[in-house]
Amino acid sequence: IQSLQLVLFKLAQVLLSAGRDCLIAGDTCSSDETCSPRLRTLRQCVAGNGSMKLGPGARSQCANAVSALLSSPLHGCQCRRGMKREKNCLSIYWSLHQSGMHGLNLVENYPYEAIEKGYDFVRLASITAAELISIYNVDDVCQKLRTEYVSTCIKPSTKSGLCNRSRCNKALRRFFDRVPPEYTHELLFCPCSDMACSERRRQTIVPSCSYEGEDKPSCLSQMRICKADYVCRSRLAQFQYDCQPEEQSATGCKQGNYAACLIAYTGLIGSPITPNYVDNSTSSVSPWCSCSASGNLRDQCTEFLNYFTDNPCLSESKLLYCTSSESDVINAGKVTLEMTLWLLLVNIMHRCIGQLFKNNR
Repeated sequence: IQSLQLVLFKLAQVLLSAGRDCLIAGDTCSSDETCSPRLRTLRQCVAGNGSMKLGPGARSQCANAVSALLSSPLHGCQCRRGMKREKNCLSIYWSLHQSGMHGLNLVENYPYEAIEKGYDFVRLASITAAELISIYNVDDVCQKLRTEYVSTCIKPSTKSGLCNRSRCNKALRRFFDRVPPEYTHELLFCPCSDMACSERRRQTIVPSCSYEGEDKPSCLSQMRICKADYVCRSRLAQFQYDCQPEEQSATGCKQGNYAACLIAYTGLIGSPITPNYVDNSTSSVSPWCSCSASGNLRDQCTEFLNYFTDNPCLSESKLLYCTSSESDVINAGKVTLEMTLWLLLVNIMHRCIGQLFKNNR
């Protein structure tokens, strides 16, 4: 049954992205005699030595290329988290959205497909933290990816004796990108009533390798590293959009979507700004960085850090997920698995048909 859920989860990802994939849009553009030269110019613009290749008037050429491509199949294209050639897909998206990330007050959308409200909180049964390991052992895919990241993150290097953080982070990203949130969320957000449980939850991402270090770097330097990488930049954009707080909102979230906030949070794991629980006595989370040496940019640094440490949207999302384990999910468990899978398939087909009509207009 768990394997069937994984198949349906992947099927949904593939079908719902039909017609909006930036890679497909890029191929369509490359085969068009009008669009192709503009895309070629755009790629030169975003390359490190693009201005030298284009010569005088490079800025104007780049602006004209972007303006023309906004009316091409590339406009409105998106990517899937964890897809093959994800970086290539994201490079196409960000080439057209160079102004999409100025400072930390991100209000624009992000490259990934939006998560529907209520997607994650109706689970198939109430699962406690203690029962979770047995569930993972049942499913071969989950077990394989879980074993892969744990063994990678605890394996010491033959030269330094330390773990290989880059390999650890890559394995973590594979796990959280390929395993449905119904499973991963239970590991990260399961309710804990004692310190032993909280410590197991904190150790989920093997923080000694993926998270902690001797000294905390500046959050601003970690931000710069993140922005220079298409994947990290996109994950951060998704997190800042879906977890954007709003005091006037009843949910604490400007977008009003708790499920999307948690999925966006897990997308940051394995990146230069990986968040985790700061200790085993609270539910506070933070990246491994500090604003103590941020100087004149302290306000900007604090604004970034507060997205994790003082964000009512993120806090409410985690809290609702935990409390739903004891109330809402018990009621949801009364719904049969067959009906749940049937409703999922109906929803997939409904959205696919709607997308086909939209594309054929």
